[in-house]
Amino acid sequence: MSTPELSRLRWLCRRGMKELDLVLGGFLEHHYPTASAEDRRRFRALLELPDPELYALLLGRGEAGSPELEALAERLRRR
Repeated sequence: MSTPELSRLRWLCRRGMKELDLVLGGFLEHHYPTASAEDRRRFRALLELPDPELYALLLGRGEAGSPELEALAERLRRR
């Protein structure tokens, strides 16, 4: 993983909501480097969601419209 890619993702994880920042940043730092290419793609897709949708999804109160994204959100909730 290149440093520019990691820097860009770190920036995208800073959402202005402490709860989101902690969950997303924690995954990026601790799990993203060893994640499969598919999970990395899913994580980048999650980062494209608007904050309210992402927050609801991570709380289990929303739907991503994709079973793969919902599965990753469930994993993030359990961490």
